[in-house]
Amino acid sequence: MVSENASSLTGHLPNGLAVVEEAVARACMEARRDRASVTLIAVSKTFGAEAIEPVIASGQRVFGENRVQEAKAKWPALMSVHPGISLHLIGPLQSNKTKEAVALFDAIHSVDRPSLCEALAKEFRSQARRPQLFVQLNTGEEPQKAGVAPSEADSFIASCRDEYGLPISGLMCIPPVNKAPAPHFALTAKIAARNGLKNLSMGMSADFAVAIQMGATHIRVGSAIFGHRG
Repeated sequence: MVSENASSLTGHLPNGLAVVEEAVARACMEARRDRASVTLIAVSKTFGAEAIEPVIASGQRVFGENRVQEAKAKWPALMSVHPGISLHLIGPLQSNKTKEAVALFDAIHSVDRPSLCEALAKEFRSQARRPQLFVQLNTGEEPQKAGVAPSEADSFIASCRDEYGLPISGLMCIPPVNKAPAPHFALTAKIAARNGLKNLSMGMSADFAVAIQMGATHIRVGSAIFGHRG
């Protein structure tokens, strides 16, 4: 969590980015990790170009969106002006949006079912692009939430690789609300390790310091950077 003290130690980067950057650096230091080992994804969902532009201008280049259509509406224009943007899809992906997602995003964090794997494999064959892929886990086995159950993760990862030829690079998880996140991060890291996956997409505004302690390579931070959504 970003502390009040952290904000007093940072400069004048816009929209809370300086606060988050200082907190990430401190969390990495406490975990004895290199800051470069953690990718900060600025989650810009629901925010327009006027809110995103100052964050880009401050040097942030990795952004996350939840919906393909929203991203299509604002990011091509932004990326034409600001080269070097890396765009991550962190929300659920409908199979009928796979073509657009592969064309636009550099990473997809929500691979979670065979039908999506089939659609992704088809687009990987037909497009020159190869977004980084993360399997989404449902570590709390919540019925309302997308993701693969931990007990099925090993077989699903194997089918992604062997049946569909998808180069899975890591795992993503979203712990249940109002539950301690550390056990869910630890479980995600354990499953990743035994499947030879190096990337862990875990941790958001309230718990990214814990996620860094548990080995996160990608943290998804929105409200702490952009403010709360209306």
